[in-house]
Amino acid sequence: MAIVFILFLTLLLAALSPSLSSSPTFVNIDCGSNSTFADGVFLWLPDVYSYVQNGDSHVVQYTDPVPRYMSRTAMSTLRAFPTLKKNCYTVNVVKGQKLLVRASFFYGNYDGKNSPPTFDLHFDGNFWATVNTTGVRGVYHEAIYVNKKNTTSVCVAQIFKDQVPFISGLEIRSLEMSMYSHVDSGRALFLSNRVNAGANFSTRYPYDAYDRIWRAQGGFFSVDNVVNKAPSIDTSKAENQPPLTVLRTAIKTTGTSRGIVLNTDLPTNGESVYITAYFSEITRLLPNQTRSVQVYKNIVPYSQLVVPPFGSVSELHITNMTANSNTILAVFAAKSSNLPPLLNAYEVYTVSGALTDGTNSDDVKRLAALQREFKVLQKWSGDPCLPSSFSWEWLECNSDASPRVTKLNLGSFGLSGMLPDLSSMTELETIDLHNNSLFGPIPSFLGSLPKLKLLCEIKRHREQEGGINVDNHTLFVIASVTLFLLQLKNL
Repeated sequence: MAIVFILFLTLLLAALSPSLSSSPTFVNIDCGSNSTFADGVFLWLPDVYSYVQNGDSHVVQYTDPVPRYMSRTAMSTLRAFPTLKKNCYTVNVVKGQKLLVRASFFYGNYDGKNSPPTFDLHFDGNFWATVNTTGVRGVYHEAIYVNKKNTTSVCVAQIFKDQVPFISGLEIRSLEMSMYSHVDSGRALFLSNRVNAGANFSTRYPYDAYDRIWRAQGGFFSVDNVVNKAPSIDTSKAENQPPLTVLRTAIKTTGTSRGIVLNTDLPTNGESVYITAYFSEITRLLPNQTRSVQVYKNIVPYSQLVVPPFGSVSELHITNMTANSNTILAVFAAKSSNLPPLLNAYEVYTVSGALTDGTNSDDVKRLAALQREFKVLQKWSGDPCLPSSFSWEWLECNSDASPRVTKLNLGSFGLSGMLPDLSSMTELETIDLHNNSLFGPIPSFLGSLPKLKLLCEIKRHREQEGGINVDNHTLFVIASVTLFLLQLKNL
């Protein structure tokens, strides 16, 4: 009954939220779990619902260090992947949506080794982040991007021997297409930090309709926490739709000469960054009072001036900036201001390179046909060729922008069945199917593959309906003749 109520509440809140594009996505996956549960806000689905085809479920030894803004119940289980170079979750979405994807990791000494692993995180064939898990706290990574297909995949990939990748939770939400629009839609934003300034609590859904986590952070030098006294705050014209809760609090310095230094959590190497800062005046100013602010980079003015409005919000977007962990970004009062600077909230992202379109779609369809025919191949998921260091173990690809599969290395895979049509895989140079048990007629498409150079022998069964028994040697001769005819055709 409680689960039904939580599901109803979730749907009701979604209906009351700002309208999203058609068929909004709001998915919560509890990795390693085998049952649905509600944590008071979300309905979490177990990952056995066909999201992933590999890995082992585990229960962590403790959950005490999990932050309050993360579900302890969801973090109490995980799925670990001791086999394959990469393992992926695949979720159905609407093509062309802008998504916020959050992947969460809590080690909890599930394996009793007290050795939190480090591994890579990918999405849709693109590198996302290197995940450095710890034994004492949960970590998460967020990405915002426009998905290019009707599915999106999130993968963990092993980069160090004997360090087993795992994942605890996966959350996917739709955003308005107008949000975070000051970056090329062909690139992704990777969250570095998102701060609810002046608050002593972190906030997320349902206070933020899009379920962004706004963390309360201290450590600001010479600032006071203040409360916004506006009776109402209009956010209807704010591009990124900040939640009211983060505008109800702010920080301001103790003097006009002091600045608010942002905690960016940026990496040590220089990255292209995207920053949005939110300003809402906390009180109605007197005629002789003025407040305007400006962002400085390394003590040099960088942004335009912003006058925080009372009863609404101004967003300051900073793009085309390169910064790292040593870059000092701070909000200062403008020279014309006789009041100190204030800041309600801010977000810091790094900007990815151009996102890939993925492996050639014709090849992807034919590989999917292979997986439908041969169940043993179904544990491989995500983009077959990308990232290039993490292509599926049984194939090789070229280096095209949308890679093509050049080799199928399926010898000794124990395949039993009929070989599906691979005629659209026109870059294939090698098909290795030795030591399997395939049956059916010899595929005619083998003679139409323009670049096929090597066809390894296939062990064949007697066809059931009046066929003849073709042994390995005979089939190898047939394959050789096929290739000879192919070579003649190309002369």
